[in-house]
Amino acid sequence: MKKSDLVDKLQKEWHQERPDLYTASMGIVGRFLLLGELLKKRANQVSLEFGIGYTDLDVLATLKRSGKPYQLRPADLLNFVLIKSGSLTACLDRLEKAQLITRAFSENDRRSRFVMLTDKSKKLVDQAIEKRFKEASEFLLPISKKEQTLLEPILKTLLSAHMNDEQ
Repeated sequence: MKKSDLVDKLQKEWHQERPDLYTASMGIVGRFLLLGELLKKRANQVSLEFGIGYTDLDVLATLKRSGKPYQLRPADLLNFVLIKSGSLTACLDRLEKAQLITRAFSENDRRSRFVMLTDKSKKLVDQAIEKRFKEASEFLLPISKKEQTLLEPILKTLLSAHMNDEQ
């Protein structure tokens, strides 16, 4: 039998105080919240090993995934990163100051700017992402590959059903 956790304790207390409440859904949501915080902390620790924050790595990785020439407009970046517009500007300023990105005007439209990876950041993002993927795999070691295969579409369904709630 699996060890009891904080959420079990909370569910038990609510069951004693309010036996009419269905606590299983809060048990799942509570664990999601705890896992989310833990995952953010772990992701940030990996990023900090490379001298950048998690959101910085998110932006650099997005540029890298975009393929050569590893450049996107800031508006396009927003569609693929987990941060909002105001935070993106601050992040881009940090990355530019650290010489991990450059910003340049489009040759075709002087009103449009691009964000591009530098040679320095191409190497950094490859190393950091490799470490992040390894860390993610290690995090999931307590569950089997089969359980992971079953869990992913369930999480995808939940996420897609609620993505528009926050936008």
